[in-house]
Amino acid sequence: MSTPAVPSVLFVCVHNAGRSQMAAAFLTRLGGDRVEVRSAGSAPADSVNPAVVEALAEVGIDVSAEVPKVLTVEAVQASDVVITMGCGDACPYFPGRRYLDWKLEDPAGQGVDAVRPIRDRIEQRIRGLLADLGIEPVA
Repeated sequence: MSTPAVPSVLFVCVHNAGRSQMAAAFLTRLGGDRVEVRSAGSAPADSVNPAVVEALAEVGIDVSAEVPKVLTVEAVQASDVVITMGCGDACPYFPGRRYLDWKLEDPAGQGVDAVRPIRDRIEQRIRGLLADLGIEPVA
């Protein structure tokens, strides 16, 4: 009996320090081992936005050890779904991938009070993505 393929999702934003990190963290938590998760940036920052780290910690997700990663052609080719968040034309396009563009405010330079609503919108979108993929969220 063969195991069905696990869908792979790549989140991309410019710095890979805010939105894409939050989305990857929520999908990792809610999707468990039923989805493969990647995130990257077209111009990665040196570190994850501290307000993002704090906002995620408030909901029990620790991304303090995460490091922004550079977007590679290989990462896009290895993904079934590519979700962009404001990276514009810097995101490579390959046929056969599902592309979604999520319009979300950039948390760069903002405090945790401004990041919380962005975090909550991202969690809602992740839950919708899981439903689209036919994956029940982990409790």
